[in-house]
Amino acid sequence: MTTSQTAPSAVKILIAGGFGVGKTTLVGAVSEVAPLRTEEYLTKASIGVDDLAGVGQKDTTTVALDFGRITVSQELVVYLFGTPGQERFWFMWNDLVNGALGGVVIADTRRLDTSFASIDFFESRDIPFVVAINCFHGHNTRSTDEIRAALDLDPHVPLLVGDVRERPFGRDVLLALVDHLMSLPAAVG
Repeated sequence: MTTSQTAPSAVKILIAGGFGVGKTTLVGAVSEVAPLRTEEYLTKASIGVDDLAGVGQKDTTTVALDFGRITVSQELVVYLFGTPGQERFWFMWNDLVNGALGGVVIADTRRLDTSFASIDFFESRDIPFVVAINCFHGHNTRSTDEIRAALDLDPHVPLLVGDVRERPFGRDVLLALVDHLMSLPAAVG
């Protein structure tokens, strides 16, 4: 390592996951600023398009992105970008991921199948990620081994279980991503 190598002044992390898993909630829980949200009310147009099974009384959805910021030090700021969850907005993920250092996939054990696209997205682009199992109201009936097997998750990908509404859990998820990134071999070139 040479002395000319310095930490970046800003890093970007992408928060992804299926519809209603808690992406907006996580960004809001950890952001030091009021997060930018692009929530809109669900309308009749989403009937038959958006799968509302297992999301309770959800009546809004992200239609573009969520944005939050965390100042780690004067030299380092973390920018969080949350993706929209509905399939019809997935085309935006390709723009949102540009420059991202890593990602967080939020999953709900009641609807694990909604996590597959996010995991595939990061794996296909060789972008390191962690998985955060969101247990809204303590909902989780599976062990971490069962969840890891159901997601066919590589054993080296960190898996955390908690409630994304709680700031300490969000912090732990982001720290797990940083630890994961630091454990990876440095890119050559």
